[in-house]
Amino acid sequence: MEEPTRRVEYENMLLGRYQHLSQSKGRRKDSALERSAYILLSRIRVEGPMSISELSEAFGLDASTLRRQTAAALRAGLVEHILAPEGGVARKFRITEEGERRLDEEREGNVRSLSQVLEGWSDDDITGFADCLERFNTSIERLHGKTWPRP
Repeated sequence: MEEPTRRVEYENMLLGRYQHLSQSKGRRKDSALERSAYILLSRIRVEGPMSISELSEAFGLDASTLRRQTAAALRAGLVEHILAPEGGVARKFRITEEGERRLDEEREGNVRSLSQVLEGWSDDDITGFADCLERFNTSIERLHGKTWPRP
């Protein structure tokens, strides 16, 4: 294996460690959402209303896991059931105003935290890092055959 790939592996391991240290059960200390709800709401916001089967396909998770996650999001008022816009009997989950508000709040908290980490970096360095992260993630998505829509 090439040395640069070994460096990426090592730095990726450290990134995971630092995220774990700065979070409690996958969350910032001032977090408004659990990690699974944050990811679920983020996907629905970009993709639009989704059914359990669509979420299962998108996340690569079994339907029972998604049923638990969506049930918790329903109870918290973050999503609501709607009839599938294209007709049929399928029900889809749509993000609510409360879900939008809490997702925005969570994302802003994450951005504030990242701003502290990136303090002193130039805009060009931050843009280059974001470009590399996007390329890294899209390479993973290509290998798994599951793309994540980007706003």
